[in-house]
Amino acid sequence: MTVHNSQRGKEYLEIAQTLLRAAKTMTDSTIAGQLKALADDYQRRADKASHVDADG
Repeated sequence: MTVHNSQRGKEYLEIAQTLLRAAKTMTDSTIAGQLKALADDYQRRADKASHVDADG
């Protein structure tokens, strides 16, 4: 099954990717971990948005 990302889902994915890039440049591991956790949250939001937008 192929899931197509909605526009909202694509925006969430873009934010997640930006956060991950920022996390990779961090020398502070605590901040990097927080950015990665936030990126994971945006990834979940992207998945949920794409499913919700596809259903409705």
